[in-house]
This record gives sequence, C-alpha cells and structure tokens, in this order.
Amino acid sequence: MKNYIAAVDLGTTKIVALLGEKTDFERYKILASCEIPSKGIVRGEVENPLHVTELIKDAVYTLKKESGLEFSDIYVGIAGQHINCSCESVKDLRDKANVQITQTEIDALQRKMYSMRMEPGEEILHVIPQSYNIDDRMDIREPVGMLGKELTGNYHIVIGKTNAMDAIKLCLNNEKVNLKLNRLILEPLASAAAVLDDDEKEMGVALVDIGGGTTDLVVYYDNVVRHTAVIPFGGNIVTEDIRNGCGILRRIAELIKIQYGSCLGNLSSDNTYFAIGKEGGEQKEISFKTLSEIIDARMEEILGAIMFEIDRSGFADKLNAGIVFTGGGSMLTNFKQFAELKTGLSARIGKPVYLSGADSKLAQPYYSTAVGLVIKGLEYEEKISKQDEIVTPQQNLFPELEPVIVPVDPEDQQRKPDPRPRRRNIISDIINKIPDLFSENNNDV
Repeated sequence: MKNYIAAVDLGTTKIVALLGEKTDFERYKILASCEIPSKGIVRGEVENPLHVTELIKDAVYTLKKESGLEFSDIYVGIAGQHINCSCESVKDLRDKANVQITQTEIDALQRKMYSMRMEPGEEILHVIPQSYNIDDRMDIREPVGMLGKELTGNYHIVIGKTNAMDAIKLCLNNEKVNLKLNRLILEPLASAAAVLDDDEKEMGVALVDIGGGTTDLVVYYDNVVRHTAVIPFGGNIVTEDIRNGCGILRRIAELIKIQYGSCLGNLSSDNTYFAIGKEGGEQKEISFKTLSEIIDARMEEILGAIMFEIDRSGFADKLNAGIVFTGGGSMLTNFKQFAELKTGLSARIGKPVYLSGADSKLAQPYYSTAVGLVIKGLEYEEKISKQDEIVTPQQNLFPELEPVIVPVDPEDQQRKPDPRPRRRNIISDIINKIPDLFSENNNDV
C-alpha cells in the first residue's frame, strides 16, 4: 500500500488538489494542498479539457513542490447532471444448497452487475451492495457462511456518461500532465466519507453538498447507501440572481453573497443598507432585506429539488439524523434554520472531521469533497494491497489500471488431466472458473 495518495476535486468554481496520508490514529494528514479558480468546467462536467489540463498541471506542480514528494497517479471526483442511479438485483442458483456460501460467490455476484447491459454511451461507476436474499429469507447483510439454494444480491448502481469520463481521462493522460487515473469516485460519496459518522449512517441521514455548479446528494440508512443524485444547479445560480436582481457585476454579486448573504429575509430590516462602488465615486445602495429575499427564493427552489430526490429514495420518513449540509453553498448566514423550516427535518452544517489537528484550515465545508477523495482513495489503496479489487468494466475503460494477478496453485499444475472425454464448451469452463480467482470481499462504496 502507498503511504500517500493524490486527489483532485474538479469543481465548477474551484479546483482543489490534495496530497494526503493516513496516520496511526485513524486520522488523515494533508501533506500538500492547492486551490485554483476553475475554468472549463460547467455544472460539474469538464467542458474544455484544454483549460482543465493547464489547471491540473499547475496544481500537480504545487503539490510536488510543497511536499517534496513525487507521484504519477491520482484519484478524481466526478459529478454532473449525467449521473444517475438505479437499484438492481442479480440471482444465482447454487449447485449445492447444503454447502456454505463463500466470499468468492459474493464477489462473483457483484461482478456480474458490472456486466449488465447499459444504454449506449453509459458506464457503471459504482456497484454498491445493499442486501442479499437467500431462498425465502430477505434483507440479509452478511450472507457468508449461510446455506441456501437461491442467492440474490441487491445493489445500488451509479451510472455515468462515457464522454464525461473520457474528458477527465484526457485532462490527465497527456504529455503536459502525464498522470494515471486510479479511480473515479462519485463526489457525494467522497463528501460523506469526510463529514458523516457511522451513527448517522445507521440512523438514517441525507448528505447534501451544495457546490457552485451542482448540488450532490446521498442517502444512508442502516449503514447502507440507499440513493444518490446530482442536481444540476448550486450556489452559482444564487449569484446570478443577485447579479440580475441588483444590476451589478457577477464578481461583485459573488462577493456580497459571501460577505452579506443571508437566508430568512423576514429577519432583515427594511432600513438597513450597504453600499457598493468605487471609493470616492458613485456608489449603489442595496437593502439587506432585498438581498435576503433574492437568496431565499433560490435556496427554497434548491431545497425543493433536494426534497424531491429524498422522497424519491423512499427513505424520507427514516432520516432520524436529518440532513447534513456541506459545501460552500451551505455557509450562508441562517441557512441551517432556513433549511429546517423549509424541509421539516433537523439539519446541521458539516465539515471534514477526520483530519489531524495540523490541518484545521481544511476543516471547512467547501473542502469536504476534496478531503473525502483522499479518504476514499486511501481506502481503495488498502483494498488493492489486500488484493480485494474486483476487475470491472470501469477498469477496462482505463487500461492503465492493472488487474490483480492471482498466483496459480502449484497443486493445480500437478493434477493429472481427466481421461474421460469432455463435451463441455471451453468458454463455459473459463467463465465457471472466474469466481475462483476472487476470494476477498470488495464493497465498492
């Protein structure tokens, strides 16, 4: 296992690159960081690879210079409105019902999901186990060691567009950057890894990351991912409303949103104003109440889209830990109270909680995704070191990802061939032997 990994959050408003490692106290230490204003990324998707490549090159140079370390591969977050999810099941009829179910069978069952037929131009990003059925027994979490004839796996499938993945790969695998893409990680899963604790995931919680171009959502219940979604608008649309409503420049609108932006406009006084404009020149006065009302209207729309996805998950009545908001869009004054009022659920503002004490400057909501990518990347490195990685079609998309090589059992080489005639198809024999190559569990979460 590598001691450190690099990760990059390709955000609509900023690109954040981190180099991090895991400490002995189950915390994560950031060895180097870089934040650059974004260009060429629209609503979470790479629109202009040329611009993004230049930004990644600068970020990588900064990480290497600041840390004094070298690296040639990287983990990258992915979002965008092209992301969608579904719940799917796959069934296996076992030869012997009185033989205990093995981890090899569970891994093979999950692997089948990566081979399911997709729409043209789509690829599977994640296959996340939810539960298993064995004969007439339902919702089993730990099937290994049990007996049964019919084994069914229930999975949450995260799907993305091939073109979006290829655009990210193009930004990395070129002569300017020359990095290998280790893995694409859905950004709300990364944010959840940095912000949520196990108790919240068990009780039922919705993690909402309000970024500049997208609002990302993941719903947990009983420590299992139940729903994911990417809503194609975020904090930037609030900035546009302020710009148009107040008749000011976009960069000024962003500044006053950060400095004076507040929800709950009814708490603002009609007689309170702030002025913008050049010192000594003509200035424009804007009412605090007017600004809050503009923000309220758009944030209510965003919360409406969030609640639509939560209702669609089927777990709206099981969110005993409420909603945890993170991302830059959650930092508006009074937003927590506003969200509780509009959703009827308890809310809190989340920030990365698993960092070492020296990295407190990164313990802010707008760094949740980047920190989470480091956490998820190191988790995957641990799985690779234990040869837990399942070879999937996603890996085939990126040929630089090496499959796990499983050594041949010497006893198999010494076995004598069966003298009886064989009439089975050779391809069928190979397919039937594939599960034996995988003996460890790989929860792709």
